Amino acid sequence: MQLREIDKIRYSKHLKVIFISIASALLIIAPAISALFISLFSNPDTSYLFHNLAGVVIAAAIVAFALNKFRHHPYMLEVVYVWELKQQLNRIHRKQRKIETAIENNDIDAMIIMNFMYQGSKQLYELDDNTITMGDLLRKIQVHNERMEAAGLSLSTDSYNPAMLDRF
Repeated sequence: MQLREIDKIRYSKHLKVIFISIASALLIIAPAISALFISLFSNPDTSYLFHNLAGVVIAAAIVAFALNKFRHHPYMLEVVYVWELKQQLNRIHRKQRKIETAIENNDIDAMIIMNFMYQGSKQLYELDDNTITMGDLLRKIQVHNERMEAAGLSLSTDSYNPAMLDRF
């Protein structure tokens, strides 16, 4: 995965529309399916809990299928990119202790991975207007950049490859 610039305004607008669409679909589909199941498979003496639960599960499956189907649509481009970036950053975060230990031993792959994590996190913070922890992140980036320059590495994130994480 490579970091790429995206339009913050377009991303925010599309994320809101997609989120509202998901919520609306769930609010319409789940009660409709639940009501259908209740009318077809229940009697007045039984609880409707499992009918309602089945309606919610089926509605969630329908929404997940639709999201997967339209994943490559141009309207979803920025939102899917951010979802994938968050997944990648979570994957790195789970291995962060081992990566930081490797950085102390001047491991080049570990430095490249952390550079990607810091730059990706910075992009996410800017997209989500997360200014609370931005100062701390910028300090970490500065320290890491100095370490990478001392090792003669490029500050670009283009050398990052998700397969690098398999070592850690």
